[in-house]
Amino acid sequence: MKLKCAIVDDEPLAIELLVSYVNKIPFMELAGRYANAVETMKGLSENPVDVLFLDIQMPDLNGLELSKMIPESTRIVFTTAFDQYAVDGYRINALDYLLKPISYVEFLEACNRALQWFSMARQQPEHETREEAMKSIFVKSEYKLLQIDLDSIKYIEGLKDYVKIYTDDAPRPILSLMNMKAMEQMLPASKFIRVHRSYIVQKSKIREIDRNRIVFGDKFIPIGDSYKQAFLDFINR
Repeated sequence: MKLKCAIVDDEPLAIELLVSYVNKIPFMELAGRYANAVETMKGLSENPVDVLFLDIQMPDLNGLELSKMIPESTRIVFTTAFDQYAVDGYRINALDYLLKPISYVEFLEACNRALQWFSMARQQPEHETREEAMKSIFVKSEYKLLQIDLDSIKYIEGLKDYVKIYTDDAPRPILSLMNMKAMEQMLPASKFIRVHRSYIVQKSKIREIDRNRIVFGDKFIPIGDSYKQAFLDFINR
């Protein structure tokens, strides 16, 4: 799947940075770049996009005001240097909110969320929920984007700013620059459960529990106290 996107910012350097990020992501396609609200509305009417990266602080009509005029079929990712707008951004149901200066990793995570949203919206059979329709995720590993089938993931281990993704079909874990919170948000809760601040496991892969630890071969994953009740509820169901 390809997602068409456009960038709106009154700063040329900010636009060029995001353009360079878009060009690195195979499933994103740049369809426009605009410096103000008038250009944006004209451009989108002629060339609609799936995702709009929208700066908030702009002259005349700001990004929050402009977002209310964007078709619902276009998902918005706000970009700004002013974090006080974060609450307003989510109130308008933005897909994501990126605080400048925006790193490539943060931008990639936002694009991943957009890809997941559109994948589920476009491919979801009527009898399935969006989470059930989700089949894979993209992660950045060693300067490459890797598509990982969700069904192949056994568990994920968090290591500060990195995660290690253990799968059935790879001899070594996949290492990605991403924190556990971002990883947890990417994964469907119907399939995965966080059992510890450093571990997320796939529910269907759990075969053995030994003294408050989940056993994967010779690996013992602890169940943290703050996650124990949710885990017990899952087991009892």
